[in-house]
Amino acid sequence: MTTTLRASSTVVRAFLAAWLGWSSLVAFAQNSIVAVTGSAVGEVETVRIEFSQVLNALPTAFVTQNPARIALDFAGVAGGVGRSSVEINQANVQSANMVQTDERSRVVLSLKRPSSYTLQMEGRALLVTLEPQTMAPQRDAAPARVTAARRSDEPLGAIDFRRSAEGAGRVRIALPSSKVVADIQQLGSNLVVELSNVSLPERLRRRLDVNDFGTPVQTVTTSEVGDRVRMVIAPQGEWEHTAYQTENELVIDVKPLKQDLKKLTQGAGYNGQKLSLNFQSIDVRQVLQVIADFTGFNVVTSDSVTGTVTLRLQDVPWDQALEIILQSKGLGVRKNGNVLWIAPKEEIASKEKLEFESKLSSENLEPLRTQSFQLNYAKAVDIAPQLTAGGGSSAPAAPGATGVAAVSSARILSLRGSVIAEVRTNQLFVTDIPSKLDQVAQLIAKVDIPVRQIVIEARIVEADDSFGKSLGVKLGGADVRASKGGDGGYQVSGENRVAFGTSYSNAVGASGFGGTNDVTSNFVNLPALGQNGYNPASFAVTLFSAASNRMMGLEISALEFDGKGKVVSSPRVITADQAKAVIEQGVEIPYQTATSSGATSIAFRKATLRLDVTPQITPEGSVNLDLEVNKDSLGVTTPGGISINTKRVKTQVLVENGGTVVIGGIFTLEEQEDETKVPLLGDLPFVGVLFKSTNRTSKKKEMLVFITPKLVSERAVVR
Repeated sequence: MTTTLRASSTVVRAFLAAWLGWSSLVAFAQNSIVAVTGSAVGEVETVRIEFSQVLNALPTAFVTQNPARIALDFAGVAGGVGRSSVEINQANVQSANMVQTDERSRVVLSLKRPSSYTLQMEGRALLVTLEPQTMAPQRDAAPARVTAARRSDEPLGAIDFRRSAEGAGRVRIALPSSKVVADIQQLGSNLVVELSNVSLPERLRRRLDVNDFGTPVQTVTTSEVGDRVRMVIAPQGEWEHTAYQTENELVIDVKPLKQDLKKLTQGAGYNGQKLSLNFQSIDVRQVLQVIADFTGFNVVTSDSVTGTVTLRLQDVPWDQALEIILQSKGLGVRKNGNVLWIAPKEEIASKEKLEFESKLSSENLEPLRTQSFQLNYAKAVDIAPQLTAGGGSSAPAAPGATGVAAVSSARILSLRGSVIAEVRTNQLFVTDIPSKLDQVAQLIAKVDIPVRQIVIEARIVEADDSFGKSLGVKLGGADVRASKGGDGGYQVSGENRVAFGTSYSNAVGASGFGGTNDVTSNFVNLPALGQNGYNPASFAVTLFSAASNRMMGLEISALEFDGKGKVVSSPRVITADQAKAVIEQGVEIPYQTATSSGATSIAFRKATLRLDVTPQITPEGSVNLDLEVNKDSLGVTTPGGISINTKRVKTQVLVENGGTVVIGGIFTLEEQEDETKVPLLGDLPFVGVLFKSTNRTSKKKEMLVFITPKLVSERAVVR
């Protein structure tokens, strides 16, 4: 009974494990790639990728030009074809390779030449349609036809060149669309890029000299040949290139080939001449002799190299064949010129360790020598600490130490070496072994060089534009009968009289309209306001009736002003590369402050024009500026003291040599319109202007900051 239960539990556990594994597999592979096929109809090629379910979205894709490939990434899709590579062998499509990770599957289409493509869903299948390759017209085609074809193409957006972090020259081409086909070939010592279905604007037809970037690329020349755009990239030295296209951008990297003296043949991968070897139980020494005779290298084989090897290699580079043989026998190789030393890896490591220990002990026993170094541009007191950094400690860096700390603890001199900096003559006196003295000489030759000078000129322009306009009226009347012996005003009953005006205190008797005798009384007193410190001009008209001895006056006052002002400040300073410079001009305003003891003291606050800049010269000759510009001035006086009008710009900008850039600006606009009027009367049409006063002002202020850096040549004189 016990045996049966144990067997049953084992079966149950196996069933559960199988069920869980099948469940997880189903959960992961809810959608998978079922098949990949290719077809061609005429000049149109199509790759059909079928899935077990319908895709939710189109895959993300990118294109490489060298080699020509199209990569498609499917998120949440598993590979179910059963093999990693599918041979298609159509006109342009060679094969489809599939790579699977935990989260996605990638299908890479290998092409014979670059081509643009389109993606389209068709049920549970994705169709990748390659654009047909159109042939370029003959070189002797009619110019009119070529021009007409060029007009229908979209122009290139931009061509940019940069230096990558690995020292490669990177050419970035902004394409108008993803339909542009790029053909990249190496012709001789140049790299030629031809773009079809695109035109070249006049501003991009030029030759870029990029030698100062420090990359293998010397020049980049772009021109239009027929109906194609041709770019010729001219590198120098040993180099290799890679290219890829993402949507509307083509990126080409030309990077140098690093020479590894220990490598048997230079270049990427194995570049040796191919050979064929077919031996049965042959002595290893004899195989090494065959390879030595084939390559022309001198081979020194250690006595501890023994054993036999059976191999069959057909058309294999000799450096790869040698590496396979050495790995199979646990051997290593060291190259010195055209001599190869082959021995067991343990023996090579042991000999190298002995050589290092012997060299270290010889340094401790080698006699010391003192040598003086005259510095011309650098300061001796600044160079001396760099030679003895680390304080002579040879202990390893503490765990977690950063790269900066590791660099600062480096020591150029040996533990027995010392250095003395003589300030008066700016010399270094170094005592150490001859090999270390040579290293010091090499270091000084690189750091003791003149620093490039830069003139930074700032131009601060402040412009004011003000305008004001004011219009007003005075309207009144007078009764002069009283001054002529009569009675002013209008009789109502008996001795009662009524007067019209602004006052009625003496209306009965001898007064005129609102005043004593015949003084004019103003019904409306809304004159124009003064502007810019001046009173308005006035024009008056008086109507007098001799028959009735009455008069009416109208006075119109108006004033208009228009003011323009400009203040230009131009601080200029010269400084060295990556050296901070400050120039300042202005006043310091005193004010009282309270101390902790209760007494008062005088402090000062600056109201200055200040330019604070730190330049950095880039490899291509432009200037990267980290700058701050302040323009402070005296403000109004307040109960707490004098205020400061502050204008400040702080930024970082890249400017070409001799170029001018506007780094900032402040624009303010103040508009005000006032109207004063008599209620109701001022709203009457036409005559309403006689009962109101208007005033309108407008003030504009603008500040712009211009920066112009100029590199100073060695013989230039700044005036």
